[in-house]
Amino acid sequence: MATENVISLESKSPLQEAIRQLSVDAGALYAPAILDELKRTRDKDPAAWARLRQTVKETKVLSMADFDRLTAPALEGKTSANDGFFDEVEACAEAVDGAALLDEIVLAISQYVIADKETIRAAALWVTFTWLTDVVQVAPIANITAPEKRCGKTVMLSALGKLAYRPMQASDIATAALFRSIELWSPTLLIDEVDAFLRDNEEARGILNAGFTRDSAFVIRCVGDDHIPTKFRVWGGKALCGIGKIADTLADRSIPLRLRRKKPGETTGHLRHSDETVWERLRSRIARFAEDNGTRIGAARPTTIHGLNDRANDCWEPLLAIAEAAGGDWPLMARQAAVVLHGLEGESPSVGVELLTDIKAIFDKKQATRMFSSHLLDELVADDEAPWATWNRGKAMAPRQLKTKLSEFGITSKQVRIGYESGKMGYERSDFVEAWGRYLSPAPPLKTSTPLQATPHKGCSDIETSTQGKSVEIENALQSTEYKGCSGVEDKTPLLREEDEEDL
Repeated sequence: MATENVISLESKSPLQEAIRQLSVDAGALYAPAILDELKRTRDKDPAAWARLRQTVKETKVLSMADFDRLTAPALEGKTSANDGFFDEVEACAEAVDGAALLDEIVLAISQYVIADKETIRAAALWVTFTWLTDVVQVAPIANITAPEKRCGKTVMLSALGKLAYRPMQASDIATAALFRSIELWSPTLLIDEVDAFLRDNEEARGILNAGFTRDSAFVIRCVGDDHIPTKFRVWGGKALCGIGKIADTLADRSIPLRLRRKKPGETTGHLRHSDETVWERLRSRIARFAEDNGTRIGAARPTTIHGLNDRANDCWEPLLAIAEAAGGDWPLMARQAAVVLHGLEGESPSVGVELLTDIKAIFDKKQATRMFSSHLLDELVADDEAPWATWNRGKAMAPRQLKTKLSEFGITSKQVRIGYESGKMGYERSDFVEAWGRYLSPAPPLKTSTPLQATPHKGCSDIETSTQGKSVEIENALQSTEYKGCSGVEDKTPLLREEDEEDL
């Protein structure tokens, strides 16, 4: 029902004039007085609101999604329009000791979750980060995982939800609602059973991937009857929960929170029976810590952690900044947690890296400088513990599959000559050197002895080395000074001299 406060479309009002000006000035609706009138009209006279909306739509200057967000009514008593989905948290009155706060969060989570101390500490830092998304530049995903069921993954997700900024369960949400919800409310997404959620849903995976860095945290979708391309912001905290590995693109953007099943005798509390006032107090303290330290954390540039790859260091950048702002032992404990968690993750190399590793082992074992493709493939599939014997749907890896996989690293086969055989396709050791250097972890330095220099006929020396008579990890072979054989063979078996052949 219309009231005196509702502006009619037929009346000559500032609102009507703003609508007329919209076709030439896209900012005409942004004046505070105009916005107030729009929101009152939307609330008090739905019919007038529908006519207003149609008029704006006909201008084709402003998308309906943007118009609806612009005019979303604010809830009375709330500091922001969240449509009643979230409880707004009031920061506590007194200043907060950051280190003590993080210790309290660790203690609270530990009462309900069984995990290593590094995992719990990382969870405490991550949940604090969700209150600081307005100032940081990277939004790492919390990847809650475990090898089996009943390891407390859902409990951890729920515990994070009790502490995170605007937690929103999103396990059964349509993709269109997903990015619109992030744009409208800036929530912390909590996605349980992520393997089922992302199964055959590349669009949802793309939305989660896009929210990693602030400058790229948006997706573009066509909206409205006119299919106007519209940018939707997908920036914010996201926690995923599931069994086993998630997609590499998501894992690469994640802080791994690995849980384990309780042993006989280990006990935890029941989260659903926990005292809600404890969580309320912690949320209030986190809010105050974020208010007081937001500027410092946003400007921080923590020193990268040696041994972590670039993406892992990106993930930990906001968490390290929070730890440094908190002080105490937390800067050191945060770095230790990063090394432990991502170090464990590094023990599971990608398929490509595993292939490069096995090929290097074959070249080293045979001391070969070049190999035919067929011979290299035979060596790969001969290892029953490697995946290559069953790579092709239970069958051995095919030559074309080997060629395709190596081409991803810029390694291509070519015709090689080995001994008297030529015209076959193969690889030289030098083809792999750059890829091995870039993708394989360097081996630790090994102790070696100074090689004994041989006489022309025997591998011996009367010159004592510094390590002679001592145990070493690699004992270098004795080298002959004369009658050297040629290279360019798969197995470097020394050639026999003529007088040795006569003795046979």
